[in-house]
Amino acid sequence: MFFLDLSFPILEQNLAFEEAWLQAAEQGLCGEGLRLWDAAEAFIVLGRGSKVAEEVYLERAAQDHVSVLRRVSGGATVMASRGCMFYAVLLSLQKRPHLRMLDQAHGYVMDRLLSALRPYQPGLEFAGTSDLVVGGKKVSGNSLRVTRDWLLYHGTLLLNMELSLVSKYLRHPPREPGYRQGREHAAFIENLDIDRAVVANALRKTWEASETAEDLPNDLEASMRQLVEDKYSQESWNLGR
Repeated sequence: MFFLDLSFPILEQNLAFEEAWLQAAEQGLCGEGLRLWDAAEAFIVLGRGSKVAEEVYLERAAQDHVSVLRRVSGGATVMASRGCMFYAVLLSLQKRPHLRMLDQAHGYVMDRLLSALRPYQPGLEFAGTSDLVVGGKKVSGNSLRVTRDWLLYHGTLLLNMELSLVSKYLRHPPREPGYRQGREHAAFIENLDIDRAVVANALRKTWEASETAEDLPNDLEASMRQLVEDKYSQESWNLGR
């Protein structure tokens, strides 16, 4: 499995890269991998099927020049800013056919994350469909996208983010896991107490991601740029629902 720790300077590129990566794998151009990247500014990411008016205070975001983007995977809307780390794993469904069952996919990746991070964060647990929690507070949200032979599984890890931004820009979600029990954002989310470098090393070790990014196909960034132009920079994609 290859390892890539890379944050692109343009927000849309970071989302487009993972779709381009998934497409490249489906075409047989690359194999399994782990990617890490970091938020450099405040922004909002809608799930593929999210309705922006139900989940975002859009006028506030526009007034403060906070970008609202949409990812290729499902799940609910997330708020990110400095101190929010993103990860993604690309997994072969031919090698792991049991991951075609979504509950198996969630459980498999969550078990790996717990194995990597629990030694540094006592009390870390798997809750809901695909959350990690500490003391009942969410520290990681995750989602997935499945193609014919590949699984893209990605999510957030809150490390030292300004959590008040979530309440400022996100409405109470229209759907919530039972363990949330109606709590407002401020009472529901928390940062992990782990340094970024420790998290990165732990994830890389757990996923046995030892290969370098040089193993990626040469045209992957070109595909990413095309997706940015055609999709991720378009209001019809980001705000069309």
